[in-house]
Amino acid sequence: MGLIFTPPKYQASSFNCPHCRAFSQMIWSNTHYNSGRYTVDNLEISHCFHCKDFSLWLNAKMIYPAKILVDSPNSDLPEDIKKDYLEAASILSESSRGSSALLRIAIEKLVNYLGALGSNLNAKIGFLVSDRNLNPKIQKSLDVVRVIGNNAVHPGLIDLTDDRSTAELLFKLVNIIAKEMITEPNEVDSIYSELVPEKNKIAIKKRDTK
Repeated sequence: MGLIFTPPKYQASSFNCPHCRAFSQMIWSNTHYNSGRYTVDNLEISHCFHCKDFSLWLNAKMIYPAKILVDSPNSDLPEDIKKDYLEAASILSESSRGSSALLRIAIEKLVNYLGALGSNLNAKIGFLVSDRNLNPKIQKSLDVVRVIGNNAVHPGLIDLTDDRSTAELLFKLVNIIAKEMITEPNEVDSIYSELVPEKNKIAIKKRDTK
């Protein structure tokens, strides 16, 4: 999860290919379709320098392939949150508002998974700050979600101001929060369990309970 995912963007010189998902240079070309009865203008093709496959763009919107255009969900996320994340990704092209609403539900679930208490997201953030020594970076990430979602008192709220860029940022925030609050602590616990001898663990536990 350490690599930055760059979604496909019209006329961008490089992004993560929707076919091979590699971050690659894109070669753009114009095309023109005329069947004799119908003419299609504003049709462009981006060719991936890495896998040589292509994407088709009409009026600055990618119409092929119809694939998820965001980074994969963090593998350490609970399954129900992954499901919300993937569903949000599947409708991103058709409804950025619906995608954003699903992501706010996913983030509310994630905060609950982390043990937060409170009647709304603002209260839950405060609980994590005071009782869980919340990383300031994660606090800011959660406050972004709260502020851009009408203070997120109601998870899943459809916000008429949500656009595609808002949804793409919410995808990133889900993975940032999961990485900092789930993946990295799990990795530290695994290293500790593997490398620290049992007698030392007992001594450390006694030290910490004094």
